[in-house]
Amino acid sequence: MAKKLITQIKLQIKAGQANPAPPIGPALGQHGINIMDFCNQFNNQTKDKGELIFPVVIDVFEDRSFSFIIKTPPTAILIKMALNIPKGSSQSLKEKVGKLTQSQIEDIAKTKMPDLNTNNLDAAKKIIIGTARNMGVEVSEN
Repeated sequence: MAKKLITQIKLQIKAGQANPAPPIGPALGQHGINIMDFCNQFNNQTKDKGELIFPVVIDVFEDRSFSFIIKTPPTAILIKMALNIPKGSSQSLKEKVGKLTQSQIEDIAKTKMPDLNTNNLDAAKKIIIGTARNMGVEVSEN
């Protein structure tokens, strides 16, 4: 018989840097999960991913066991890395902070593909372009 799911916890954690401090400790502790067990598993799976932040969905079962899925980094973070900028523009229509090439957009789209609601690369690229424009990033046409 399958274990009964009690709740799902969604967190964003820097690669290889999960620790029992807030926000991870309190979020997991209130459900009786072994916090160090989660931290060790997460850190082992992400230790070679540099400074990226990863969204994690943790399923908590009634016997206090858990499973988790590591998603791809948020699109905005991938765009900031591609352009080497600290943050997006606060006035995206007036102030531009960088320019993405079509090949950079394609690379980001391929990275994000597992978590997007499309299997079509062109549709995925449009999603990435939308996020880029909201951040004040220009998109080259070729």
